[in-house]
Amino acid sequence: MSPFSILILIVSYFSILILISYLTGKEDNNDVFFRANKQSPWYIVAFGMIGASLSGVTFISVPGWIEGSQFSYFQVVLGYMFGYFVVAFVLLPIYYKHNVTSIYEYLMTRFGVVSHRTGAFFFFISRVIGAAFRLFLVAIVLQQFVFDAWNVPFEITVIISILLIWVYTNKGGIKTIIWTDTLQTLFMLLAVGLSIYFINDSLGWSFSEFLASEELKNYDKVFVTDSFLERSHFVKSFLGGMFITICMTGLDQDMMQKNLTCKSLKDAQKNMVSFSVVLVIATFLFMLLGALLYIYANKNNVEVPLMDGKPRTDLLFPEIALNSGLGITLAVTFMLGLIAAAYSSADSALTSLTTSFCVDFLNIDKRPQDQQKKLRKRIHIAMSVLLVLVIIIFKYVLTSNVIDSLLTVAGYTYGPLLGLFAFGIFTKFEIKDKYVWIVALISAVIISIVGAIPPEKLGGYTLGYELLPINGLITFLGLLLIKKRK
Repeated sequence: MSPFSILILIVSYFSILILISYLTGKEDNNDVFFRANKQSPWYIVAFGMIGASLSGVTFISVPGWIEGSQFSYFQVVLGYMFGYFVVAFVLLPIYYKHNVTSIYEYLMTRFGVVSHRTGAFFFFISRVIGAAFRLFLVAIVLQQFVFDAWNVPFEITVIISILLIWVYTNKGGIKTIIWTDTLQTLFMLLAVGLSIYFINDSLGWSFSEFLASEELKNYDKVFVTDSFLERSHFVKSFLGGMFITICMTGLDQDMMQKNLTCKSLKDAQKNMVSFSVVLVIATFLFMLLGALLYIYANKNNVEVPLMDGKPRTDLLFPEIALNSGLGITLAVTFMLGLIAAAYSSADSALTSLTTSFCVDFLNIDKRPQDQQKKLRKRIHIAMSVLLVLVIIIFKYVLTSNVIDSLLTVAGYTYGPLLGLFAFGIFTKFEIKDKYVWIVALISAVIISIVGAIPPEKLGGYTLGYELLPINGLITFLGLLLIKKRK
């Protein structure tokens, strides 16, 4: 597929998103931007959240991860599913009871201003990093397969990507995103299904023959139970996945903002439960696709692409889809899926960052009415610029597999959120609010030091996803130290 053809596809795709933006953003007010007037159908939100949760990270990085980890990531995914039920029946009732726009307003009600700002700050750092990871993925693919042919610098590629997101989220905000996510999820699921079909067809297999093949058995190990010292041991992976979901969905303004646009708590819970089941199935399909990519690469002598002289498994899927002669249909399918996967999470991240900064730090609802809309638009632009800068930095510092890096970072930044919310929900203690930021910061520093300990100094034990609940526990214990005496 030629770079010009890919560019035409991107322009066509975004033309559709801008049309949706025009139809959903006619009111252009803060209640629509932040809450979609709380009128979103739950089944539309559920379907759209699949794409937002999978994102470009899953679309490219999970298939590329299969050779090194086989299907062991599915242990984490099973933990995800359990975590979604905790979100649905523990956290959502609290958010609906307090009628929040930003979920960190709960911390204001429970503890005070400093706790509110501390929670919002850790979300802000977490979401900037997470959104930048996801957009970095699509940017390097566009760079390698489109813009390098025209000698366009990587920085310009990033600016174009963010600019396109800003254009279609500027007015409708979360209301626009709920509907664009639906379209993006559809494209992404079609992409993985059709990719599996076309690659199997090129190998002379049906889907059932692929599942029964000896080649698949080289990649299909799911459960790791040999030694608890291993990073991917089932118990550690399952619990880690559960806490990742609780934090990166339930304590994340980005994901919860969509749920809070549903008409009622019951609708939001139906959304969360149904979406979690479909998400598990979709992720398993991505892992099957990853195994199929490596089987195809081995049979056809396709090398893992290099970037800056280093092998990048994240680029194996685009390399096979675009450059292996499997036909224009697969190439178009891949590009649509990639764009949909990347932007379905990035657009909501930009909106949630704008929402959180306006509500949690600037108290926008207390500003004069005639200033609120202008302020929101300025912050929306500022968040766009911030994402551009962080993505460009990632190009020069990021070396490990993207999804692994994302989950590791989550252990450092979402841990204090976990500790704060757990303390608020499961205890009745009041705390000395002014010291909360110190507790959260110390917890993040401690866990970053612990995470850097080499396995040989821990008797061979490899730290992994359990860093997240440990981080939350450290924060919880720290809050006990600053509780008020009766």
